Amino acid sequence: MPYFRQIWDDADLDAALERIGELMDAKPGNPEYDELIVLTNLVEVYEDKHYPIGPPSLIEEIEFCMEQRELTQDDLIPLIGSRQKVAEVLSGKRDITMPMARALHKRLGIAAETLLQEPPAL
Repeated sequence: MPYFRQIWDDADLDAALERIGELMDAKPGNPEYDELIVLTNLVEVYEDKHYPIGPPSLIEEIEFCMEQRELTQDDLIPLIGSRQKVAEVLSGKRDITMPMARALHKRLGIAAETLLQEPPAL
C-alpha cells in the first residue's frame, strides 16, 4: 500500500520526484496510478508555494507565439506597425498601444492579462 505524506522540504520533494519517475508507466485503475496522481498533486502544491513561476512577460509571450507559429518579425508588421515598431516592441523599447494589443489578442490569442501588464522598468 502506498504511503502518502506532505512534502515539507526539498529532500521530500526529491524523494517524491524520484517515486513519480518510477510510477510514470502506471495505468489508470491500479493503486500505482492513484499514487502517481496524489504525488504529482503534492509536488505541484509544494512547487507553487516554494518555486512560484510568474506569468510570462509580454515579450516572452509574443516570442513564444512566433516560435509556435513559425512567424518572423515581418509577420508582426500588420499587427504592430512598421518593422521598426516591431523591433522596438520586442526589445522592450516601445510599449504596445491598445490597437496593437487588440491585434495581438485577436490574431495570436495572447491573453488580455498579459497584454495589460505593466511594462518592466528598464
